[in-house]
Amino acid sequence: MNSGRVLVLCALPYTNQVPHIGNIVGSHLPADIFARYCRLRGVETLFVGATDENGTPTEVAALELGVSPKELTDALYRVHRDIYSWFEISYDIFSRTSSPTHHRTTQEFFAKIYDEGYVTEGVLRLPYCENDMLFLPDRYVEGICPICGYELARGDQCEKCSTLLDPIQLIKPRCKIDGSAPVFKDSKQLFLELGKVQDRLESWISSRVAWRDHVTSLALGWLREGLKKRSITRDLRWGVPVPLDGYRDKVFYVWFDAPIGYISATKEWGEANGNRDAWKGFWTDPETRIYNFLGKDNIPFHTIFWPGMLFAHGGLNLPYDVVGLQFCNYEGDKISKSKNWGIFCENIPQVGLDPDVWRYYLVSIIPETRDTEFKWDDFKNKVNNELVANIGNFVHRTTTFAWNNFGGRVAVERASGEEVELVHRVTRLGEESLGLLGEVRFRDAMTKILAIADLGNEYFQGRQPWKLVKDDIEECQQVIHACLMVCDAVAILLQPFLPASSAKILDLLGTPDRGLSGVGKHRERVMLSGKPVIPFRKLEDSELERAKKLATKSRPVSDYFKG
Repeated sequence: MNSGRVLVLCALPYTNQVPHIGNIVGSHLPADIFARYCRLRGVETLFVGATDENGTPTEVAALELGVSPKELTDALYRVHRDIYSWFEISYDIFSRTSSPTHHRTTQEFFAKIYDEGYVTEGVLRLPYCENDMLFLPDRYVEGICPICGYELARGDQCEKCSTLLDPIQLIKPRCKIDGSAPVFKDSKQLFLELGKVQDRLESWISSRVAWRDHVTSLALGWLREGLKKRSITRDLRWGVPVPLDGYRDKVFYVWFDAPIGYISATKEWGEANGNRDAWKGFWTDPETRIYNFLGKDNIPFHTIFWPGMLFAHGGLNLPYDVVGLQFCNYEGDKISKSKNWGIFCENIPQVGLDPDVWRYYLVSIIPETRDTEFKWDDFKNKVNNELVANIGNFVHRTTTFAWNNFGGRVAVERASGEEVELVHRVTRLGEESLGLLGEVRFRDAMTKILAIADLGNEYFQGRQPWKLVKDDIEECQQVIHACLMVCDAVAILLQPFLPASSAKILDLLGTPDRGLSGVGKHRERVMLSGKPVIPFRKLEDSELERAKKLATKSRPVSDYFKG
């Protein structure tokens, strides 16, 4: 991770809804932590995101709201962008799949795979709602899953068993808009011949050493069923037009054009920085590592369909790691906007809690290998007992003691044996934390940081500097210097997780703009930049109640278009 180039990609969110806390913890936050980690390691890093704005979901949502698809996507793009910015998600570019660059890139991508013989014509029976007089997107058809019997399976995928579906496979299908039974009509469409790349996909997936076991197992399970051709066009008006005679009245199916948004956004980043060819370094240089962060419902698309498209195109980098995360639930049940059950991001800035407070708790519930759950009691306990009482208390008691007794200036030419041992233990834990970050194991990495703060608190309490300052000023200075070195290590390691808070601590310690290589390095002199303040405040019951009241209230999308 100290050389080469890294491209961090986050699954593109739809703009027909506003993100909830599960979306943040299930893709955007872990992608941001990893991107920050890579930058701090000195690796050339690009963090790319975009809103997924095309297809029938947008058309249907706009129809329901009485606005145009452009009005809908313009408004909700700003909502998404502002929410991610508030959470300090450090995108280098956050683009849109409605952009001219994306349209052009998608059409060029299609032309290449068409010329290579991976696209064929065929007829598809599509669900049509006679009441609304439109072809329905797969996810706007619901019914009973033919595999597991789940009664709320979508026409594109069953969320319960993860089976990829076509609407016609559902038992008792119904239109999600009005509940009527759709009719199925024949429509001439274009198809991607995925079967032609099955052998290469299987060999490639089997060779992935960085992938989580459940990601590899799910991908290989789908391959064992055999890949069939998959439609890449739809009879819609809103989307990327198909540049082929006989199909110019159609657009590309959103599953096909959306991942191409990773490439088009990278191009836009290069153009914005005055280098139109900069994208090639991330997509054609084999030394570049691409990390995709996404929820488990997106695993099949990013391990089979998107890589299949890349194989068909040729000459473009495949994902190095598909970080397929599980789901984050809320207080015993799935997050649901329709049921007003969950934490909804549009109101979180009004709560009054610092973004890093939210980020700290969300790190602890990143669903890395299993489903997790947001619980308010757990939120309060982790913030108060870990962030405040452990990390914050250690930093504040150390820096305050140094300020009050040494004027914020502590110098030690050579550490004593006990202090050396403390720093060695801290260094070892720091290296373990960084190693876990490199393995995309964020919760374990944070546990190591907490262990370092524990060591610091135990050492401070055991050495009793409040007594030493009266009896042995030189030894007291040794102790506080060692504690300041631990504070320094904690703040350095917290940078990917709590960017604003760690920056304040490092600035107080007189070491702003630190990378990750300084953990445990001896500093002969520490000069505090000013009088210490409490880095993290205890979360009071009244604040928690206010947070509950505001953050659990779902704002209807229609509110953004009133007036």
